[in-house]
Amino acid sequence: MPSTSLINDSGSNAAPGTLYVVATPIGNRDDITLRALSVLKDADLIAAEDTRHTGKFLSLHNIKARLISYHEYNERERTPTLIDRLKKGASVALVSNAGTPAVSDPGYRLINEAIAAGINIVPIPGVSAAIAAISVSGLATDSFIFIGFCPKKKEKRFDLLRDLNKEKRTVIFYESPRRILRLVEEIKSVMGERHSVISREITKIHEEFIRGTLSEILVVLKQRSEIKGECTLLVSGCEEKEISSPELVTKELKESISSNEKPLSVLAKETAKKFGLSRKQVYEEALRIKNEQS
Repeated sequence: MPSTSLINDSGSNAAPGTLYVVATPIGNRDDITLRALSVLKDADLIAAEDTRHTGKFLSLHNIKARLISYHEYNERERTPTLIDRLKKGASVALVSNAGTPAVSDPGYRLINEAIAAGINIVPIPGVSAAIAAISVSGLATDSFIFIGFCPKKKEKRFDLLRDLNKEKRTVIFYESPRRILRLVEEIKSVMGERHSVISREITKIHEEFIRGTLSEILVVLKQRSEIKGECTLLVSGCEEKEISSPELVTKELKESISSNEKPLSVLAKETAKKFGLSRKQVYEEALRIKNEQS
């Protein structure tokens, strides 16, 4: 049977035995909801990605709370402790350093263990860098796909980008300032020229949005001696190309094969990309034409 979760409509007080997933500001400290402040104030325990960071934020709002660290390096051993506290009736608020827990941040393990244990889980929504960025991007917002951080290994990263090459929805990436230039270059090499936006330092003093084609964005980035602040990169989806008539494709293949300038595999690859067709299909057609000419 499907699991169910009770909706917390008891106001802003933290209910016993409940795990609250609380979104916190990604920059501007005032981007916090009244409900989130109340839950953080009333919770028996706050599981924070960085207790020092969260402690400073809470002090700004005159909140005194009991904190426990919960991050990617200790979540395996810390999760059973928190589950036990929840089972005994404690209310726990889960927060990350910025934004929504479990969205490219720690929290996934705890939330899944809480679900398995039948513990009530309540989201306290708020700021999300991905949503904030796409809302002002000028790119398609009716449908998008969130990737988060790409794999660190180059081979896996390129496999991911190749899988996204034909994605028609707006694609959203997170990236560190140290690797953003490399990521933009790799996306361009795999996916070709796309309209894109880099959102940097969202809601902070030096908030910036760099809009343009991938090539134009690269020019801007390469002019800087240093790039600062976490970046959200949005890339437009693959646009459907006008379906070309078979006669037009065949004509171009015949002309190219006759000139005998490139290997058949290279010719097929370039023609397939130009007309938005299957490389295998174009290669078979090119092979047929070459055999006829021979």
